[in-house]
Amino acid sequence: MPKKIRQLKSLLKKAGFSSRPGKGSHTVWSHLRLKRRPVVLSGNDADDAHHYQEQQVRAAIREVEGDA
Repeated sequence: MPKKIRQLKSLLKKAGFSSRPGKGSHTVWSHLRLKRRPVVLSGNDADDAHHYQEQQVRAAIREVEGDA
């Protein structure tokens, strides 16, 4: 069962990411230790997350925590 967008946002917030609004339903998540592009999530909080969004969030958190 896919996670909800709100769950991905919560994971990013717990890992120390900060967000800023993007166009429409997009939010841009960045972190000082993130060396690549910021993570962009699209969709409303109650929407199901796509598989690629979950992968991007996991990879970004791993990179910030030093496991990458």
